[in-house]
Amino acid sequence: MPKGRRRAEETFRIPAAVAEELILSFEIDLARAVIHGNPGHLAALQMLGHALCRAGRHREALEVDNRILDLRPEDPVSHYNLACSLSNLKDVDRALVSLERALQCGYRDIAHLMRDEDLRNVRLDPRFRKLVEKRWGRRQSRER
Repeated sequence: MPKGRRRAEETFRIPAAVAEELILSFEIDLARAVIHGNPGHLAALQMLGHALCRAGRHREALEVDNRILDLRPEDPVSHYNLACSLSNLKDVDRALVSLERALQCGYRDIAHLMRDEDLRNVRLDPRFRKLVEKRWGRRQSRER
């Protein structure tokens, strides 16, 4: 590779945090553009909710989660995502209700549930352990 080209590539490197911010901004703008043309576009709503959550914009993510649940009221992942948004907003009571609903609708990924940072506030509540024990037994609730 010619020296000039290598220098140009090095010149255009950006820090990972800046790149992540640019990617999130792009995903949010793209999803909103699709939703503007089709308000019920499920994949765009899911992408928007996920990007907003990763960007730390939890109130906006909560609004999107509620819109998704209007479209898919029995979807376990939609209830799980709502629980995550509520947990991030420290609304543990409502998050536990949503998490229980996710389990009732068929959510089964206990490994993810036990390590998901978005549920950190919920896992600190003693009711979380009871919920997990009710669904999977004592052994699983201790493996966190």
